[in-house]
Amino acid sequence: MQSYDPASSLLGRIGAPSDLHTLTPSELVDLSAEIRSFLIESVSKTGGHLGPNLGVVELTIALHRVFDSPRDTLIFDTGHQAYVHKLLTGRKDFSKLRSREGLSGYPSRAESVHDVLESSHASASIAWADGISWEKRRCGDESWTVAIIGDGALTGGMAWEGLNRIAASTKRRVMVVMNDNGRSYAPTIGGLAHHLDTIRTSENYEKALAWGKRKLLSMGEPGRVAFDALHGLKTGLKDIFVPQVMFEDLGLKYLGPVDGHDIIAVEDLLRLAQGLQEPVLVHVITQKGRGYVPAEQNTADRLHAVGPIHPETGLPIVPERFGWTSVFAEEITDLARKNSQIVGITAAMMEPVGLALMKKEFPERVIDVGIAEQEALAAAAGMAYEGAHPVVALYATFLNRAFDQLLMDVGLHRAGVTLVLDRAGITGADGASHNGVWDIAMCQIVPGVELFAPRDEARLRDCLRRAVEIEDHPSVVRYRKGALPEPIPCLRRFNGVEVVCEPDEFDVDVLLVATGSLVPECVAAARALESEGVRVRVVDPVRLLPVEAGLADLALGAAVVLTVEDGIVEGGFGWAVRELLADQGKPVVCAGVPKAFLAHAERSEILADLGLDSAGIQARLFALSSHTASR
Repeated sequence: MQSYDPASSLLGRIGAPSDLHTLTPSELVDLSAEIRSFLIESVSKTGGHLGPNLGVVELTIALHRVFDSPRDTLIFDTGHQAYVHKLLTGRKDFSKLRSREGLSGYPSRAESVHDVLESSHASASIAWADGISWEKRRCGDESWTVAIIGDGALTGGMAWEGLNRIAASTKRRVMVVMNDNGRSYAPTIGGLAHHLDTIRTSENYEKALAWGKRKLLSMGEPGRVAFDALHGLKTGLKDIFVPQVMFEDLGLKYLGPVDGHDIIAVEDLLRLAQGLQEPVLVHVITQKGRGYVPAEQNTADRLHAVGPIHPETGLPIVPERFGWTSVFAEEITDLARKNSQIVGITAAMMEPVGLALMKKEFPERVIDVGIAEQEALAAAAGMAYEGAHPVVALYATFLNRAFDQLLMDVGLHRAGVTLVLDRAGITGADGASHNGVWDIAMCQIVPGVELFAPRDEARLRDCLRRAVEIEDHPSVVRYRKGALPEPIPCLRRFNGVEVVCEPDEFDVDVLLVATGSLVPECVAAARALESEGVRVRVVDPVRLLPVEAGLADLALGAAVVLTVEDGIVEGGFGWAVRELLADQGKPVVCAGVPKAFLAHAERSEILADLGLDSAGIQARLFALSSHTASR
């Protein structure tokens, strides 16, 4: 792997996409190699999404050579493959990637006029392209709108809703570029994956030639011109058109597949698609992790997302400590051994959410539904109806996409489904759309749901056992990203609530109701105030919803109550506690995440900003105790 040298590089000459037009075909190949070297060198230091970006280097160059961004609108689905796009649009300082005051790991309108869709949730790009192109046509704007979406994201229902709309319109300049690498995090699954695999491996060239000729000549004069032009392309007509029916039967013009690592071939096909002057899907085949041996050889996810790594080997610089996800993986597999009704469901994230271990031991009892959280929850409700106990493991932020199914399919039908929410609360580096801070407030309005927030390994195992025993209503277990804290013992239990820190006397200045991953910060804050004579009792209900009635009894001995949660404070757990204690007329102060979208930064930095670290909680406690003492 050659080191990237900005002084003598081709990449150094690219300040805007228009600069790409000055490069020769051989220079484009060299530029691709430079970009890969830059990405490996940079991301190995900061961490980030490596594999997806290595796979789209040539495709992104071709897109920016054919289209005129920002006049033509490029919409990157998911956005974790937009690093190359950032480089080609003038953003080359990756030294603080995904850190405060550095580049976002996803497209960001604050960074560039070339960025449109900021959310890192998958499958929405085609709907955005539908809306943008529709309004462009209404206003007489003849520029192109291009959605770049992976085959994995096409397993999401939103993508097909968008395709359905676009295919019905013949007079819009809108293009869907399908980046087909056979993977999302892991290999793409389902009927779509099988169909695309057939297209990739088809050897029936004579049939392809006849099919392509028929399709082009049926398009009138533009098609005849395109047919004649194809004879001059090095790929040839037979290699561009492969017999298929799915997209064409939907009513959408289809071109491809084409080698996504051949810049000139991709450009030729994109220009051909432009010539049709109507909605078209272009099928591009790429290799995730291309050009970096450790990524190409990584069968799990092609080094999809990494922390700091050794660039020579791809191995972590600091091996990850045993974390929350690993505990879940062990415990759910052990529970599955004892209970044959437990089944696992993931939405294209088998390894990241911890179901791979159970899948290995019980391959018939763990399913991947693709990037389709709505399908996951509705299917789980059906499985529960038939007697199974589904455990649906998601990142907490992706539960947002399936709220209707949680409410109307699982909740309404009192289905015995357990949701396990990984990366709950503030995650930090991945930015606004990846913080899992909405789940508590959402679950709060679902009748009958039980929600657990374990503070350490022992409570996680216990909460999971309790959750899968619930058969007549839904249960949720949420936990944060990263390594486990040191165990926090329970001093005593009182009516379902665990007391984890308290003075000797019963009456206290503040009852501090700590939750989940913030219990360690709360305990540290309370202990820091002991020497100042501030009496704080710290309790952990463990089960947040429904609110434990024992909190009302514990509040009787306190002057004021402070709740602390790693989630949106409005409508969250603290509000439920305040409602529980309304009859006491006691002050209840709720601390949590404000109703805002948080910029990317380290989790610890965001907690400090919000006053949710130990120092911030200590300051709140001191202020509350001083206020009550003066009354």
